[in-house]
Amino acid sequence: MATPIDQDFFARLRQLNDKFAAGVPATLAQLAAVRAGFDAHAPDPQRVEELHQILHTVAGSAATFGFRSMGQHARELEQRMRVLMAFEVIAARDWENWLASLDDYLAWAARDPKADTYPGEIEQQ
Repeated sequence: MATPIDQDFFARLRQLNDKFAAGVPATLAQLAAVRAGFDAHAPDPQRVEELHQILHTVAGSAATFGFRSMGQHARELEQRMRVLMAFEVIAARDWENWLASLDDYLAWAARDPKADTYPGEIEQQ
């Protein structure tokens, strides 16, 4: 015998989806604000951790709520950041390259955070 579909579950899921989507602009603004104060020549460990935490949160939840590419690219930025964080000394050039990728991500997400393709990706048919 089939289990009846729990309409309340789907209603709650829609509410969570809507809540996540409504919060995307604030999340992007938060990322942009932290990024704006980031000095590649003398990174503040608190800003590094804050950027890491925001990206980790987006990477872990975006796909669940229909923002697959946004989450995937947040994960890539997070992983690249973890590599940088693993070193005691990080060249400003390395942070600048990472920040340029973050800037690209923020610009893309500001246009359409739910888009399936990201700059440089081949659109899948």
